[in-house]
Amino acid sequence: MGLRQAVRSVGAVALLSLLTSAALWAGQPSGFASIAPVAAGFSAERLGRLDAYMKRQVQSGHVPGAVTLLARHGKIVAFDTYGEADSDRHTPMAKDAIFRIYSQTKVVTGVALMMLFEEGKWHFDDPVTRFVPEFKSLRVFKGLNADGSMQLEDIGRPPTMRELLTHSAGFGYGLSADTAVDKAYAEANFMAAPSTQEAIARIAKLPLMSQPGVHWSYSAAADIQGYIVERIAGQSLSDFLQTRLFTPLRMNDTGFYVPASKNPRFVPLKAYDAATKSLTAPSGVLVFDYSHPPGTASGGAGLVSTASDYLRFAQMLLNGGELDGVRILAPATVRLLASNHLAEDIRAKHDEPFAARTGVGFGVDVAVILDPAKAGTLRGEGSYDWGGAAGTWFWIDPKNDLIFIGMIQVMNRWQDPQLQKVDAETAALVYGALVNPAR
Repeated sequence: MGLRQAVRSVGAVALLSLLTSAALWAGQPSGFASIAPVAAGFSAERLGRLDAYMKRQVQSGHVPGAVTLLARHGKIVAFDTYGEADSDRHTPMAKDAIFRIYSQTKVVTGVALMMLFEEGKWHFDDPVTRFVPEFKSLRVFKGLNADGSMQLEDIGRPPTMRELLTHSAGFGYGLSADTAVDKAYAEANFMAAPSTQEAIARIAKLPLMSQPGVHWSYSAAADIQGYIVERIAGQSLSDFLQTRLFTPLRMNDTGFYVPASKNPRFVPLKAYDAATKSLTAPSGVLVFDYSHPPGTASGGAGLVSTASDYLRFAQMLLNGGELDGVRILAPATVRLLASNHLAEDIRAKHDEPFAARTGVGFGVDVAVILDPAKAGTLRGEGSYDWGGAAGTWFWIDPKNDLIFIGMIQVMNRWQDPQLQKVDAETAALVYGALVNPAR
């Protein structure tokens, strides 16, 4: 082989090595090293059950593809992809795939609000009307008249910020049309309003589901929180999050829209059809257009992200508000965020989803494990979590210094018997593999 040929051969090998390395590291969270399962306290054999479980979800056709990420002690234990990102084009799932995280946006909005709490801009027992005076004339659903119209009564008092943070302020949502109030919210479609002011105006015309502080009811609360962030900070929620959170944390693929350059990585959305037991095209108020910035950024459901980006966000919280030298919150603020704030008289009611009997409370836009035995989970006491409408889920476990993130894009997965408990089942598999938790 001549010198020139040899140089070319070495150059080709180097290029191939570089391309292979780039492919392997695409989507790898920056600043995170990988660690062998055994070094993090896991049985590799038992952790294989999680891998087999996720493969079954894909092979059975219940989900086109998925990404899972498990981290412990700030290091990646397992980061895996399954199936296809786009089942119509047969595009393999990639680690840097971009997902609609829907209600996992709420936790991000809660962090934004807690940043402003640290600055003394609001207090937990402030009336919401301090920031949204348009809500002073809210009325409350009382019942239905014979003609189907709603009976309304005056509000006893304004809801507090604490109630807004815990979905106990009384607001509706409109994700379904199961009740008269939900139907009114769906028809108002406040998330599609061209501006925050218009969104608030639409909500102000709608009745509350109940008087403030009476029930836990999943609601538009986090969207309202986003509007309050805008009013306190004097800038859009999108700009606030970008400058104060995403850029400092290097969450480069998280935002309220997907630029054209990133569209090839954006996972198409499917929906589970209970009638046909198959995946179909989605519809409804949560089918957003992500091709351009929205008129109103939804603090409750509007973000897209990647598993790697969300790990950086979750690790910041697990670290007590700091990551890679960037301080977002103080440790005490993170503890406050992840503490139960739901009123005891609500938790005393047997039929409430976060009643004392469930072992689960509610913090700032997160569910919190207060009693693992009552909650029926292997997760550590103090773990907190939430999920998104398209099936994404995560939890942070401070006791075991552990984070898990799961990403799929199937709406209505709670109607699919095989997918409805994927979060609980993956938790059982993860902790079933954690055989040396002290390591």
